[in-house]
Amino acid sequence: MLQTFASFYDKSHPVTLIVLLVLSLYFISVNWVFFYRFFSLNQWISSENQSLESLLMGSHQIPDFAYLSHFAKSSSRLSTSLFDMATYAATKEATKGLMFLSVVASTTPFIGLFGTVVSILDTFDHIGQASGTMSVIASGVSDALVATASGIFVAIFAYTYHQILKRRAFELTGLIRMQGDALLSKEV
Repeated sequence: MLQTFASFYDKSHPVTLIVLLVLSLYFISVNWVFFYRFFSLNQWISSENQSLESLLMGSHQIPDFAYLSHFAKSSSRLSTSLFDMATYAATKEATKGLMFLSVVASTTPFIGLFGTVVSILDTFDHIGQASGTMSVIASGVSDALVATASGIFVAIFAYTYHQILKRRAFELTGLIRMQGDALLSKEV
């Protein structure tokens, strides 16, 4: 297996190797963003669930650990506009990192394709300089397609992670909105 990697490294164009390095860094970054945001959102959702349960069980005051408590304490009167502002602020906080995942999901196939095109051009250049058979062409194209496959691989993870985090953020803002509605209904 190590010999296969060494052979690939020797045959590949430097641009393709740089593309594979960039895609590797993107893959590491995508996983780090996802797992960091996923666990922090899960913790946040858990505390907001506890706060909502407390309000639904009859409490007239929002717990101190709830996100809305900062907004409720800052105003003498609770209102829909105050809770809308809190929901918007929570949405902004909950969706951090989604833009990065979206950009990676949409650009990595093109980055991989760029590496593939450069490798194929290099393969055809070598064929033109020497007598090339179909096996030389097939080998060159096969090695070149690794970059495209890598780009698609990273994009799949980035897109999937984006959708999971987007759903968790939606769930969180729904919990915060429900808490605001519960507090407003108790004011009447």
